[in-house]
Amino acid sequence: MTAFAVNPDTLKDTIAAALGERVKHISLKLGEVTVVVSAADYLQAATTLRDAPGCQFEQLMDVCGVDYSDYKEGSWDGARYCVVLHLLSVSLNQRVRVKVFAPDDDLPVVASVTSLWSAANWFEREAFDLFGIVFEGHSDLRRILTDYGFIGHPFRKDFPTSGHVEMRYDPEQKRVIYQPVTIEPRVVTPRIIREENYGGLH
Repeated sequence: MTAFAVNPDTLKDTIAAALGERVKHISLKLGEVTVVVSAADYLQAATTLRDAPGCQFEQLMDVCGVDYSDYKEGSWDGARYCVVLHLLSVSLNQRVRVKVFAPDDDLPVVASVTSLWSAANWFEREAFDLFGIVFEGHSDLRRILTDYGFIGHPFRKDFPTSGHVEMRYDPEQKRVIYQPVTIEPRVVTPRIIREENYGGLH
């Protein structure tokens, strides 16, 4: 039997009480609770959210990275890299979003939560691969989506859309080779074509 969802305001108060001084910021928007904790408190806060009565977020749904460097058209004044967790309590039918900012933009490091939720394994590897966020304590932190020998992190805002190198098969060398990107960047201007009675509409 599924439990009725807890009122979001009640959930916000429960989480705030459980985490105490570890809460840097907590908000309720569109019926969703978001809590921000510091990197130093992240692992302990996650443990509390999993185990504390009234929280019991036993299931991790997602871990992702975010690059805030271009947020609000570059007016963001804070740490660049953020890790976002989405947690679910199956037993209490409630959800929470947890955000933690890596304190060092040059070497973004936060704790791994794989010891709490094994499902974090590939999610953290993906965030490492695409954003370069290091998850301290992860037992097998290596790239998961990009090619072997790939340089850079393609979801960072300063990574070029076309990349730095491309690979192709060279029939003379009879192997795959890497070379500088040959695609020239271009600006695409959308074209609007208006037709009378398009799709039978008047």
